[in-house]
Amino acid sequence: MQPGDAPADTRSKYRVEALAKGLAVLSLFSERQTSLMLKQICEATAMPMATAFRVIATLEEDRYLERLPDGSYRPSIGVLTLGYAALSGLDLVEHSQLLLRDLAQSTNETVNVGSLVGDRVLYLVRIRNADLVTANIQVGSTLPAVHTSMGKVLLSELDPIDLKQRLDPASFTDGTGPNAVRTVEQLEKSFLAVRRQGYAIQDQEVAHGLRSIACPIRGKNGTIIAAANIAVQASQYTTTEMVRRFRSPLRETCDEVTHRLSLV
Repeated sequence: MQPGDAPADTRSKYRVEALAKGLAVLSLFSERQTSLMLKQICEATAMPMATAFRVIATLEEDRYLERLPDGSYRPSIGVLTLGYAALSGLDLVEHSQLLLRDLAQSTNETVNVGSLVGDRVLYLVRIRNADLVTANIQVGSTLPAVHTSMGKVLLSELDPIDLKQRLDPASFTDGTGPNAVRTVEQLEKSFLAVRRQGYAIQDQEVAHGLRSIACPIRGKNGTIIAAANIAVQASQYTTTEMVRRFRSPLRETCDEVTHRLSLV
């Protein structure tokens, strides 16, 4: 099934095929696939060249795509505007922003909130300490869940079937740090401690020189819907020092976000 396709018997009579084709094109782009040639779009969507060209031309005219000098296309400002509007409108983001800013200010460290999308963590909030040296992570970015403290929290209470469906060998390929786990078996060994302690740590797994601690944010039914973390430079804190200094304020903030969401 191609992007944007739906089984014929589930399609609404109100479905607009031209719109569906445009959405199918936009859905091809990701953090890993930032630009595409017309031929690649045709192959991925199974659209005829002429149809794909018209769809792309419309998206380009309305500023959802832009054409690069090499002839490829990438998402433009219109997509970014919609994305930020969607993220900002989430109850989680709305009810956590001020609390997270207070936490970032009191600790003078980078604070993030993320949710689980497939086998990756989607960054919903990022309040960055200028001293933290990281990759170009921003709201809307994703990182492999298996190598992040937030990801470990989010994965830790999934049932085994869901976990198996989300993770495969490719889920473990992006960790560049010296302590990155490489198998599901290694990862699962850490989950018991995460559930018992109520937090997870990342010790130079995402990248060399970075550590973080994460705690869960829960929905009304008690399940984990997101996680927040504090990220620090490994040169400034050992894992023991990081846990001792940041576990309590982070947990208190996450508990307060959980409480506020329960009132929505």
